[in-house]
Amino acid sequence: MASRETTRWTLTVSKDTDSAVRALLEETERQGTDLSAFVEEAVRWHLFDRTLAEVRGRFSDLEPEALQDLIDETIASVRAA
Repeated sequence: MASRETTRWTLTVSKDTDSAVRALLEETERQGTDLSAFVEEAVRWHLFDRTLAEVRGRFSDLEPEALQDLIDETIASVRAA
């Protein structure tokens, strides 16, 4: 994150959540300054998970074979470009 533009957030969480996150950071030998990195990673994963759920929802009506054909066609098209 060194060269990225940043924004300051003020967050309020329960004491239990605070304790759990700080304990996790200590276990993984991350310092308190890594709290920002931890929060950013968690938010990114949450956004990614929601995006996946959205995409899965869009293709839920396709049979697995038809979805695989669509994926294969897309990959072939990208590789050809």
